[in-house]
Amino acid sequence: MGYVVLQTDFGGTSAVMSGMCKLVDRSLQVYDLTHQVPKFNVRAAGENLVEVMPFWPEGTVFVSVCDPGVGTPRKASVAKTSNGYYIVTPDNGTLAPVMDSCGIDEIREIDQTINRYHGNEWSDKSNIFHGRDIFAYCGARVAAGVISFEEVGKAYPVSEIVR
Repeated sequence: MGYVVLQTDFGGTSAVMSGMCKLVDRSLQVYDLTHQVPKFNVRAAGENLVEVMPFWPEGTVFVSVCDPGVGTPRKASVAKTSNGYYIVTPDNGTLAPVMDSCGIDEIREIDQTINRYHGNEWSDKSNIFHGRDIFAYCGARVAAGVISFEEVGKAYPVSEIVR
């Protein structure tokens, strides 16, 4: 049984991400950290992660979507922290506080050809649903053991993480 903890700046539209996690695996334990991150405040999102991670079991997958660059070429990523967690997030600065506090051992860019949900007519036509179709979907697959961290996609240097 895996754990997924969701965080966004979406406000009240987060249930679709929880639903996506349950579509991947009904046995996943899905929790909300917050969906009230100040709009586009990636620093606050990263600080929230640092604050709560130590209180979750090692291996917990945190999905954090605070994404001022949705639809831009920013990387969709999964980071493996030095203290044993996974963070699924746009590589847009959210990971900087995590790097400074607990460290990141490895980061991988999500291969969207295999780790993006393609199950409905809207999925491939819109960037608006990246939180659901890329981040929640990939995070749930990692948490459920459907894919390994290595199967997320190609690794890239930790030194290239956006600060």
